[in-house]
Amino acid sequence: MTDLIKSFKIGGTALSAHRKKLNVIAQNLANVDTTRTEEGGPYRRKMVVYEGRQLEEIPLGLQKAEARENYDDLGFYEMFERERDRGGDQRGVKVTHVVQSQEDFRLVYNPSHPDADPVTGYVAMPNVDHLTEMADMMVARRAYEASVTVMNNTKAMMMKALEIGK
Repeated sequence: MTDLIKSFKIGGTALSAHRKKLNVIAQNLANVDTTRTEEGGPYRRKMVVYEGRQLEEIPLGLQKAEARENYDDLGFYEMFERERDRGGDQRGVKVTHVVQSQEDFRLVYNPSHPDADPVTGYVAMPNVDHLTEMADMMVARRAYEASVTVMNNTKAMMMKALEIGK
């Protein structure tokens, strides 16, 4: 049962990381035409950097009596939260930081734009490409769906294990 709980926790970290990536992609797409930012200049495409968490043993080696005493009246989710609060598993994936792309900006000829260069008439547009963002979104969505499938399968296995244990 301990390994199933670990699997559930790892799947949860993946869901969180993929959700963050989807949010960053949405932010990129929302700013595809932003030519002025607080930092100055056009919006720069953002990218998510993942890191695998170190695999460590977790303190789930509870004695059966202690487990019964602490968890009999709790549902699975409450048990999961309690183990996390006890400093449990550190496995999985996390977003370490979000970096800005250093690719060059697109230059678009539009002399009537307020941010156009007065001499050449070109406007520096964000380095966000719709096709790249949509492809990244599809990959992130499929990875998110795969993590949901892992968690659903783990839940089904836990339910079967509980039925067998009756």
